[in-house]
Amino acid sequence: MSDAPSPVSITFADLGLPESLLKALSDVGYESPSPIQAATIPALLQGRDLLGQAQTGTGKTAAFALPILAKLQPLARAPQALVLAPTRELAIQVAEAFQKYAHHLPGFHVAPIYGGSGYGAQLSALRRGVHVVIGTPGRIIDHIDKGTLDLSQLRHLVLDEADEMLRMGFIDDVEKILQKTPATRQIALFSATMPESIRRIAHTYLKDPAEVKIAALTQTAQNITQRYWLVSGLHKLDALTRILETEKFDAMIVFARTKVSTEELAEKLEARGFRAAAINGDMQQAAREKNDPETEGRRYRHSCRHRCCRAWA
Repeated sequence: MSDAPSPVSITFADLGLPESLLKALSDVGYESPSPIQAATIPALLQGRDLLGQAQTGTGKTAAFALPILAKLQPLARAPQALVLAPTRELAIQVAEAFQKYAHHLPGFHVAPIYGGSGYGAQLSALRRGVHVVIGTPGRIIDHIDKGTLDLSQLRHLVLDEADEMLRMGFIDDVEKILQKTPATRQIALFSATMPESIRRIAHTYLKDPAEVKIAALTQTAQNITQRYWLVSGLHKLDALTRILETEKFDAMIVFARTKVSTEELAEKLEARGFRAAAINGDMQQAAREKNDPETEGRRYRHSCRHRCCRAWA
């Protein structure tokens, strides 16, 4: 296993990426590769399978998206790459990143495929032909079983946040999908941790993978002030109410442990005079994406992959 090289003197051009991608990276202001990008892009461009251990926020989306786009065959209509993600929010986020990096690739098409949303738009996209599919395991299996997703020409498979998919109970689905893909596909597996079940999948399906481990970053951004207050469970609501009453803020995110807790907390905050809404995994996708005119100007894209409650003053 290799640690990432220092990116200080390395540029994206040094990694062997084509000019179209370098231009897109320049457009979005990327100056130099992050450690995981510097370590993984060359290995993936060489066609090697890859086992990467990295936390969220280290730049791993670009680490696998850029090599896939560099090797894309633009005239092929069947999907050439499949990225499995644990949540619909991450699937959408990754699809948006692919679209951004492919800005100078004419005719590129990516389709996010996830549950909680109707099949119509997804079926239309797949019928028109897409180069890359980003999806959650359950919905991907649905399309495979219905015969609406053709993986026969798949060349690249990415398992993003594999340990999160394990935690959410998707590992059996992931293995089923792996078994439906061509034996010649390249696999990149990324996980923040490496529990035994993830290593078993890597040992079973990856061929002589390059291994990259990025140390977790513990430094906090300098513009963030951290404070904590030890409060017993019986007094948490009173403590939160006091914070909301005394702190000046435009919006606030409050994390809770369970779906039920988000709903109970939102109701109690509403009763105390705060405008609050619960966000959790039981919400329908249409509700998540709905434009509420009452909160216009304070809307957000919910990219958090944990159950949480967001409260507004």
